[in-house]
Amino acid sequence: MPADPTAPTADTDGLDVQVEVDAPPAAAEPAPVAEPPDRLTELEAQVAKLEQEKKDNYDRFLRAAADLENHRRRSKRDLDDARAEARTRVLKEMLPVVDNLERGLTHAEANASDPTAIIDGLRLVLRQFNHAFERSDVTPVEAQGQPFDPNLHEAISQVESADQPPGTVVSVLQRGYKLGDRLLRPALVVVAKPPSAPAPPAEPAPPPEGEPQG
Repeated sequence: MPADPTAPTADTDGLDVQVEVDAPPAAAEPAPVAEPPDRLTELEAQVAKLEQEKKDNYDRFLRAAADLENHRRRSKRDLDDARAEARTRVLKEMLPVVDNLERGLTHAEANASDPTAIIDGLRLVLRQFNHAFERSDVTPVEAQGQPFDPNLHEAISQVESADQPPGTVVSVLQRGYKLGDRLLRPALVVVAKPPSAPAPPAEPAPPPEGEPQG
C-alpha cells in the first residue's frame, strides 16, 4: 500500500518514521432504481386519459363555437324576418289608400267642375289613412289647446294672446304622431305668450309759438 505523503510523521528516538495511512474507499455510485411494471403502466394510462380529455375538450369547444355561430345566424335571420314582416304589414295597410287616391284622381279629372266630389273623396282617403294608422298602433298627438309639452310638441313661434294662458298651444301647423308610447314626430305648434303692456299715452304736443292757448 503506498504511503500518503501528507500523513504526519512520528519522532522515535530522534528518527523520522513515516506512518502509512490507508485512504478511505471511494463511495460506490447508487444503481438506478427501475420503475416497477405496475407503476409504468399506471403512468401510461394517466397520459392516455389526459390525451383523451384534451381531445374531448377540443371537440366540445368546436361544437360550442358552431352552436354559437348558428345561434347568431338564426337571431339575425329572425330579426330580418321580423323587420320585413313589420314593413309588409304597414305597406299592406297603405295600398288601399293609394288605390283610392288613384280612383279619386281619375274621378276628379273626369268631373273637374264638381269640387264637392273631390272634397268628399279626399275626406274618404284621409279617413282611410287614419284607420290604417290605428291598426298599426299609430295615434295623433293631441296639441290644440293643450299646455306646451317639449316631449310632444315643437314650438315654431309665439303669439300674444289675451284669450289663452301663456304656454298654451293656440295653433297646430303640423300634426305629430306616436307609435304606441314612442314619439314618431313632434307636433309643430304656435304657443301663446302674455300680451305686451300697453304703451303709455303720448303727451300732447305744445302749441306753436304765438298761437293763443285755449
